[in-house]
Amino acid sequence: MKVTFYTLFALVAFAANSLLCRLALANGHIDAWNFTGLRLLSGAMCLGFILFITTNKKVIPNKAAHDERGSWRSSLSLVVYALCFSIAYVELDTGTGALILFSAVQLTMISWGVFSKERLSNVQWLAFLTALAGFIYLMMPSAKTPSLIPGLLMMLSGIAWGVYSIRGKACRAPLKATAYNFARSLFIVPLILLIGFSALSGSSWEGILLAVLSGSVASGLGYSLWYVALPLLKSSQAAVVQLLVPIIAAVAGVAFLNENITLHFIIASAVILGAVLVFLKAKSVPAQH
Repeated sequence: MKVTFYTLFALVAFAANSLLCRLALANGHIDAWNFTGLRLLSGAMCLGFILFITTNKKVIPNKAAHDERGSWRSSLSLVVYALCFSIAYVELDTGTGALILFSAVQLTMISWGVFSKERLSNVQWLAFLTALAGFIYLMMPSAKTPSLIPGLLMMLSGIAWGVYSIRGKACRAPLKATAYNFARSLFIVPLILLIGFSALSGSSWEGILLAVLSGSVASGLGYSLWYVALPLLKSSQAAVVQLLVPIIAAVAGVAFLNENITLHFIIASAVILGAVLVFLKAKSVPAQH
């Protein structure tokens, strides 16, 4: 029962990041730069507090807690992800942004596996190419697709998060590594806030609150519970359940922002998410020794 709760909360939190950002930016409550700075700052504070509690209670193994302290490269990926994410959501709908982000993350991680000479079965190759075709269809210019620049920025955000995920796969204490990476991001937060200083006077308390909720609850607490749930899930289960995130985000966008779910979005979602699901369920070709 606990693993179900932790998993559902984490998935809702991941989708909530898209909704909170879109709520703040679409309604002009805050600008993208100040939203990103506040999100990183509140996320670092929340994760630091959670890490302090879990370390004192020895929830994290001592050796892993000592070894895993993240890296500057991972922190840079985190900053690129968060900043491009916010700027892109000035124009993108909640569901569309989440689908582009999720698709870019998955395609980045799969591409890395191919580049690292991971042997894929014919079914996996077909699924990968189908997912790529679905992504191209999603990004194709039309009246119903996102603007090119916001779409590319969200794609870059997804690639950055994919890189962050790849670098963190070997971590034995991902919560600690993430907390340290958020802490490192604070070195660039003053620059981000300086760039957004001219727009700070136009920020409302609603925008500041949404940014803090995005950083502390949707990011900090969401990541923490996800890392609690991960050891209790099979790798395939953890990968498959993430397919729900763009769908949850799209439904939330309809409910809270009166956004429309277009036929173009439904087709792209079905092709991309279905292909990724097939890829994850298919077996790789055993390596020949």
